Amino acid sequence: MVSVFHGIIPPVVTLFDKHGHFDPVSMGKLIDYLIEGGVHGLLFLGSSGEFSQMTPDDRKRVAEFAVHHVAHRVPVLIGTGSPGTDTSVLLSRHAEAIGADGVLVVNPFYWQLSEENLFRHYQQISRSVRIPVLLYNFPDLTGQDLSPDFVLKCADNLENIAGIKETTDFAGHIREMILKVKGKHPDFTVFSGFDDHLFNTLALGGDGGIPATANFAPEIATGLCTAFWKKDYSEAIRLHQKISHLMDIYQLDSPFVSAVKEAVNLRGLDISTGVLPPAKTLSEDGKKVLTELLLREGLLDR
Repeated sequence: MVSVFHGIIPPVVTLFDKHGHFDPVSMGKLIDYLIEGGVHGLLFLGSSGEFSQMTPDDRKRVAEFAVHHVAHRVPVLIGTGSPGTDTSVLLSRHAEAIGADGVLVVNPFYWQLSEENLFRHYQQISRSVRIPVLLYNFPDLTGQDLSPDFVLKCADNLENIAGIKETTDFAGHIREMILKVKGKHPDFTVFSGFDDHLFNTLALGGDGGIPATANFAPEIATGLCTAFWKKDYSEAIRLHQKISHLMDIYQLDSPFVSAVKEAVNLRGLDISTGVLPPAKTLSEDGKKVLTELLLREGLLDR
């Protein structure tokens, strides 16, 4: 299946007020800011979107708002991963019904699954919808890697398995995914998950990235892609180095979403920065470090 997804697709943070209620006003501001910043698509309810702390009904509510507000300006991916297959099927069907362009499905976490059960999980999801299904490989959090051989099996046998987000810190894993899966299925899209593997992924023949720093600095990641596509490799490398420096943001808190939301706010977009438990808002010390980081990288005026 040909995917409409390429380039930079920010994993959009879900915005909540201080009471933990979804804030559609702030969310609309962020969506508009990212589209105006030239992104090539938007992912909602990924890891950065705090899907793991939300009920299925809350996830549906956010997905409905996002698809409606984007209004076909860019392609929309909805994260529908869950430890249970039935929930993933339910959310994937909902995403298709409201007009999403595709779903991103992280493999079940908690249990280590046999390959047969893991394949059956993706098979049931794939057969439940007609829109593209992108796999989401994040072994640090799921405890189970989606190997290139397994992904190739999915792409060979499931018609709408259309791509993968590779959140792995091993360039060799990304390279093998591109060579083995995309080599046989040229329309299969491979995205980096970690921001500082965007350049590597493009250079190896991949299609783009889904970097959380694009929430507050979309111009850097989109600029890198544009420079690479124009073969302006010196500019692409300069922006790659800038992204690498921004990786310090991930050390400010765990989960890191509080830091990303504060960075969006610091860059001038007046949004709510509440997070869902067990996460907490960024500490005052963290805000100071974050401010210095953004100043150092020229993302704030002194």
